[in-house]
Amino acid sequence: MHKVQLFSQSLFVILAVLIYLSQLSRADVGTSAHYRTPYLPTACYGNNAAQFPSSNLFASAGEGIWDNGAACGRQYLVRCISAAHPRTCIPGQTIQIRIVDRALSSVSRPSRHGATIVLSKTAFGMIAKPSASCINIEFQQ
Repeated sequence: MHKVQLFSQSLFVILAVLIYLSQLSRADVGTSAHYRTPYLPTACYGNNAAQFPSSNLFASAGEGIWDNGAACGRQYLVRCISAAHPRTCIPGQTIQIRIVDRALSSVSRPSRHGATIVLSKTAFGMIAKPSASCINIEFQQ
């Protein structure tokens, strides 16, 4: 009886660890740049200023996640994982952003073309040093 109970407990722990690890693997890796005002109009919501979260944590979608406009309104957890210059990322910082625009057609040009997600200046500054033009990110919806 004791062996069956020990086996059941071990199996439970193994399953819990596997579920936890599967949650970690849901994140994607890409690049991020930043852009500045003017932010209006946007490809998602035009000139409606109410589209921006009060926290100013928003972004433009790069072509890889734009999805013919389906990205509008999507929210992502984003964190800086590396950059060309050491100590660019702010350790332990993960932010939640909302997609409000398409990077390719945004009024303000991104600091680097071809980025997966182009963050508002505020959002970028929360996860990396603002002087950086591009960082590597981990993101998940």
